[in-house]
Amino acid sequence: MSKYTGGCHCGAVKYEVETDLEKVIECNCSHCHKKGFLLTFVDKDKFAIISGADNLSEYQFNKKAIRHLFCKTCGVQSFAEGISFPQIAINVRCLDDVDTKSLSIEQYNGKDI
Repeated sequence: MSKYTGGCHCGAVKYEVETDLEKVIECNCSHCHKKGFLLTFVDKDKFAIISGADNLSEYQFNKKAIRHLFCKTCGVQSFAEGISFPQIAINVRCLDDVDTKSLSIEQYNGKDI
């Protein structure tokens, strides 16, 4: 496991996460597809907001199983919190110094679920 920092585009929201980036998915559901997410999931105890928690806004849709949290200033969703599952979904594209081209990315069919 490695520790990464990440956050939104403007820098208002920053966090640390511990993950191995072994499993990264590209989901084809309407939400993930339109936003271009690459996701990895971590247990909540492996994630900590460093700054900007007060600058987060929330969006929920469909089954409302996920709190999609995004920066009120720049609109970037760098992570989400599971409601029906105890994990944080990390937008790998928002991690600092990660070359996404070097990752093994699994296709996930969220569109038909």
